[in-house]
Amino acid sequence: MPRSSRSTSAKGGQVTLAMVAARAGVSPQTVSNAINSPAMLRPETLERVSRVIEEMGYRPSRAAQTLRTRSSRLIGYGVQPGPASSPVLDRFLHALSQAADEAGYRILLFAAPPGLPSLDGYEELLDQHEVDGFVLSGTEHGDPRQAWLAKRDVPFVGFGRMWSGRQIGDWVDVDGASGTDAAVEHLVSLGHRRIAFLGWERGSSAAGDDRAEGWLRAMRRHGLPTRGRRAQSVNEIDAARTAVRPLLDGGATAVIAASDMLALGCYQTLRERGAAPGRDVAVVGFDDSPTAGLLFPALTSVAQPLEEVGRECVRLLLARIGAPDAAPERLLLEPSLVVRDSAQAVGGGATGGRPTGVAPVNGGSADGSSGSGGAGSGSAQSSAPGSDSAVGDAPSDSAPGSGSASSGSASGSVPGSSSADNNSPAHGSSARSSPAGSSAAGSGSAHSSTPGSDSAGSNAPSGSASAESAFAE
Repeated sequence: MPRSSRSTSAKGGQVTLAMVAARAGVSPQTVSNAINSPAMLRPETLERVSRVIEEMGYRPSRAAQTLRTRSSRLIGYGVQPGPASSPVLDRFLHALSQAADEAGYRILLFAAPPGLPSLDGYEELLDQHEVDGFVLSGTEHGDPRQAWLAKRDVPFVGFGRMWSGRQIGDWVDVDGASGTDAAVEHLVSLGHRRIAFLGWERGSSAAGDDRAEGWLRAMRRHGLPTRGRRAQSVNEIDAARTAVRPLLDGGATAVIAASDMLALGCYQTLRERGAAPGRDVAVVGFDDSPTAGLLFPALTSVAQPLEEVGRECVRLLLARIGAPDAAPERLLLEPSLVVRDSAQAVGGGATGGRPTGVAPVNGGSADGSSGSGGAGSGSAQSSAPGSDSAVGDAPSDSAPGSGSASSGSASGSVPGSSSADNNSPAHGSSARSSPAGSSAAGSGSAHSSTPGSDSAGSNAPSGSASAESAFAE
C-alpha cells in the first residue's frame, strides 16, 4: 500500500516540508536536498534534518518527486508462471522488496512469459516510463535482455551471470558449483566414495549445469569414478524417483541432488526399497527449502544467501542509476552447506563428530578453482561397509537400495510441499567481486542460480514427468 504523501502532526494537521524546515531551522530547499540529494549537505546538517523528518513522521509526496526528478522510484521485475509458489523466489522477492523500500523504491511486478527469457513486458514498461530500472533473474544462455537494455541505456542488474557472449552490466550470483563441490567434500569426509549426482537435464538450465560441474570437479579432484554416477530428470518428484533408480542399482552410497525437489524423489525411492535416507544412502539437496528441515530424516542441503542477493541487487542497481558510466560490478556469493541427518557416514554411523547444523562452503574462487578439501571434519572410517579404498565402478552386492530390503525401514512418509519456515538458516556467506569485463565467473559450465517459479529449486527446468537414466560422463 503506498505511503501517504503527508503525515499527520500531533495537532491533527498535515506535516509539510515547510513545517520540517521550520523545526530544523533550515530552508525548505535544504529539506528537499536531504531527501533527494543528501550528498549536497554537510553531515551535521543532514543528520539534524533527518532527525526532524523522523520525529515529525514526514513523508514526501511521491507524485511531486516524480514530476521534479522524472523518476518513478519503481524497479521492474518480471515473474514467470509456475506450478506452485517457490520458497526460493518468495525469499528473494521479500529481500529485494525490503531493500528497495529502505531506499525509497518499490518493486513493480509484471508477468513474464514461460520458457526462455524474452523482452515481453520490458518494452511496454519503458514506453510508459513506469520504471527507473530492472532486476533480471532466470538468466540463461543467449539471454537477449542485457544487451537490449544496455543499448537503450536502461539501468539493470542481473540475479545471475551471463552465460554466453561478452559480459554486460552488473550482476549478483550464487556459486552453485562451489555448493555441490562442498557437498562432495563433506561426503568424502564421512567415508563415501560412490557419490552420485541427480541433476536436471543437461543444457536445460544453466543453474543445473553449474551445480553438476561442482560435483564433477570435486569427484575428479579426489580421483573418484563418475561413469554411471550421474542421472538427469525434470524437477518433479515422480520423475526423480525414476531417474535415481539406476544410481542406487549401481551401488551409490550417497546422492547429491540439484534441488530439494529431486532429493524428495530420492527419499521416496529409497523407502520403496525398504532403505532409509541417511542411514543406508546419504542424500544432499540444494536450496535449503522450508521442506528440508521438516523431512525425516531432516535433509542436508546447500543454502543460497538470498537475503544478501536481494540487498546487493538493489545496491548495484541504485549505484548504476546514480552513475550510469561507472565500471560494472559483479559479485559471486558463497552458499553454505546446512548439515542435517540425511548425510551420515557410510554404513549409517556417526557423522565423525560434526554436530548437525550449518557448515560453510569451502572457498571456491570465482574462476572455478576450488579450495582444498575440508568441508567436513570427520575422517573416513576404513572399516565402514562400502568404504574400501578401491575406486572401481563395480557396485557392492549388498549396496543399499539395490533391491534387497535392508533391516528396518524408516517410518513416516515424505512431506511434499509444506510451507512452514525452516528453522535451520544458513549463515556465513561471503561476497566476492570479479573484475569488470571478465568472463563469466564460475567453473565454466552454465547457470544462474536464479529463483524460478518451480516449487523447490531456483531456475529449475519444468517439463513432463519423464526422466532419463544414468549416462556415462
